Amino acid sequence: MKILITGAAGFIGFHVSKNLVEKGHNVIGLDNLNDYYDVNLKYARLNELGISKESVTTFNKIANSSIYNSFQFIRLSIEDRDKLPKLFKSEKFDVVCNLAAQAGVRYSLENPEAYIDNNIVGFLNILECCRNNTIKHLVYASSSSIYGLNKKVPFETTDNVDHPISLYAATKKSNELMAHTYSHLYGFPTTGLRFFTVYGPWGRPDMAMFLFTDAMVKDKPIKVFNNGNMERDFTYIDDVSESVVRVIEKSTNERLRNKELYKIYNIGNNNSIKLLDFIEAIEKKMGITAEKKLLPIQPGDVEKTWANVDEFIKNYNYIPNTSIIEGVSNFIKWYKKYYNII
Repeated sequence: MKILITGAAGFIGFHVSKNLVEKGHNVIGLDNLNDYYDVNLKYARLNELGISKESVTTFNKIANSSIYNSFQFIRLSIEDRDKLPKLFKSEKFDVVCNLAAQAGVRYSLENPEAYIDNNIVGFLNILECCRNNTIKHLVYASSSSIYGLNKKVPFETTDNVDHPISLYAATKKSNELMAHTYSHLYGFPTTGLRFFTVYGPWGRPDMAMFLFTDAMVKDKPIKVFNNGNMERDFTYIDDVSESVVRVIEKSTNERLRNKELYKIYNIGNNNSIKLLDFIEAIEKKMGITAEKKLLPIQPGDVEKTWANVDEFIKNYNYIPNTSIIEGVSNFIKWYKKYYNII
């Protein structure tokens, strides 16, 4: 298949793109390479895919990979109502996987406009391009954040999600509602994937795994919110990548045959881990005891997440189950290599 991956220089987008091209698909990656976090990390991910920094300096140029013959990249924002439709028209994609988004719960308190521009306006542009270009299937990133104030665990996709507590979460719920509308009106399948606390090599610098490790290396205290009384369904990036690829590969034709147009899945490890246990796993691997600065819970944060993934396992015969020990070990190996730490 010919597949568009938006957010291809991002954490999940990079891994999904790599997985797809290694399985023989033709992929065009798209990313606006914004400076929400260190853009050099984004360029380094692209370099792993064979796309040099020099080849993506202009917006209209599609860069060809020097490693994967079936991977190309274009620097473009999904908010661009002029260039995005032209890309769809010229490339004639089979499937679109929208992983581009303004991420981060806490940043949504500081810069809410970015979330509306990218997560709402940008997603609408994706939907419009899909319906105007007979796209067979749209897969898109949702988030565990939409469960908001829900207390019942594990979280199930049938739970009510009408109580988000961050604008980021509200935009992700909006994406699911928008996708449902377009599936109903225009008859193309959409699949939303609610990702649960993704971590691993090439991760974002604003996420817990990266923040904790970086602080330990620099002999700085780590910030532990809600006095450590937090639990998360930490999900390893390879499990997430494989889950996304299976949805892309299996669902497209099958969903059209069955006329099942709208689906939502949790993508998690089906296991809630205490934050202090997660920190302890990092400490053991690093050989460092972190100084912990206990702080109140932050606005927009939830105390516990835990994904019920039974339906995903049933439909895709895949169990995301990488252990915390293995996942943490792999991240720290990558971190030390990337930053040249002996």
